[in-house]
Amino acid sequence: MSSPQCAAAIVAQLLAQGVRDVVLAPGSRSAPLALALARAESSGSLRLHVRYDERSAGFLALGLAKGGGVPVAVVTTSGTAVGNLLPAVMEAHHAQVPLVVISADRPAALVGFGANQTTDQARLFEPFVRWSARVSSGAPAASWTAQAAKACLIAAGPASRHPGPVHLNVELAEPLVGDSDQPVVRPVRQPAAAGAEPVTLPAGPRTLLICGDASPAVGAVVARLARAAGLPLVAEPSSNARCAALRTGRLLLAGALADQVERVVVFGHPTLSRPVNRLLARADVELIVVSANADWVDPGWRASLVVRGVAFEGADADPDWLEQWTAADAEVGDALDRLLAAQSALTGPAVAAKVLACVGDGALVLGSSQPIRDADLAAETPAEVFANRGLAGIDGTVSTAVGIATAVGRPVTLLCGDLTYLHDVNGLAVGLGERRPDLRIVVADDGGGSIFATLEYGEALYADAFERVFATPSGVDVALLTEAHGVPVRRVATAAELQQALQAPIVGTDVVVVTVDRTGRRTLNEAVNALVNQQ
Repeated sequence: MSSPQCAAAIVAQLLAQGVRDVVLAPGSRSAPLALALARAESSGSLRLHVRYDERSAGFLALGLAKGGGVPVAVVTTSGTAVGNLLPAVMEAHHAQVPLVVISADRPAALVGFGANQTTDQARLFEPFVRWSARVSSGAPAASWTAQAAKACLIAAGPASRHPGPVHLNVELAEPLVGDSDQPVVRPVRQPAAAGAEPVTLPAGPRTLLICGDASPAVGAVVARLARAAGLPLVAEPSSNARCAALRTGRLLLAGALADQVERVVVFGHPTLSRPVNRLLARADVELIVVSANADWVDPGWRASLVVRGVAFEGADADPDWLEQWTAADAEVGDALDRLLAAQSALTGPAVAAKVLACVGDGALVLGSSQPIRDADLAAETPAEVFANRGLAGIDGTVSTAVGIATAVGRPVTLLCGDLTYLHDVNGLAVGLGERRPDLRIVVADDGGGSIFATLEYGEALYADAFERVFATPSGVDVALLTEAHGVPVRRVATAAELQQALQAPIVGTDVVVVTVDRTGRRTLNEAVNALVNQQ
């Protein structure tokens, strides 16, 4: 059997498993895979996205999988090219995103003998992938399709309820091109496992629902449950459940109402709030985790019950419970609006509020660090919301947003900070002939990492070292750097200018750089957190 036949069989199996988007970073050893993918694209069987930067390619595939909700493959050549996928694989692992990594390799017998571009890459992602396999062009042909089928099934997670990244290391022997490029075996199909019925919980204990980062489908389920059960819901911006949630839930958890909570039901992956973490760690609170996967969220090891779904028995025993939360939410929300309106300079929360108000029925991507926390203070938006909260890092945010915008097929807005943008500005670099999606990137440019001013390191005690080792201002002209990538950019410095920029139609990719003052960030954060105790 030949390497072209092996590559053709793998691509055919990807198509049989429902993969419709593949990201390719070209190279020599991966030539059989590249040619097979090009043929599949020519036949209309898949959409091929070509990137010359493997790290960006990985996050583009991640964004495509996040936005589409189905497995997406990313293909690289051998050597350091594979290593550049590690950040995206780590994020996919913790965020449970179905990413299929296919790395071309030389035959295993050449590892350790100085062959060009050859290393022990088959085990590179072991701590972070659901499954990995070596696929050899010299092995029986049936093994090619079987391994590709298993990889797609495990990545999608229907059997294990635990989607995430998988890795196929494909050992391709020379010759890499030839006439025998048709698959010699038929693709196989793997059935998905059925789900379990929800567990009915007894009414009675004063219950609070918490939803962290979650897909739009999970968020919709949580929102319906909160409304049907008449229970207060604290939901993060990327939960996709904010339509049924308390706007100021994070702030209310620092007040007296939180002391009355007797039971918490957790959905998604909450990572944003220390008050939430403190609540989940309380010994007097019953903790129930809802997760369809084996990798459930319980960092305090306190969950008394882990289930795939829940329902509540009858109405809540305390009809005033929800009313207390909604009344407090309204009071604190009004006070928050007055506080933010009184700020003389354009602040991060003000930028987030404007962005969320203008997204409409598009989709929103939130960068980690401060922007997603600023969005947590804003009113809910009808848009689907995405964020890389698996590991809550800033790496690859632009490329992820490009992938999401390409997948969802409607206008998308990314809100991120200047350091997050600079970290992945290369996500704007696409080859000639590659289409740019309808994506608006709003950069809250506060000249550094303002989130650190809100933490312990922002205290006056550490002022001498703060700017250099925490805030790390870059001094880069973000707008000029954007122009160098051939992307239209607009600078704004006032709320009116921002409003005007956001109201313009999103056609292709553009960037809005917003000058934000961070000198008063710590003082503003303290004032916001104090609101709950002033009502």
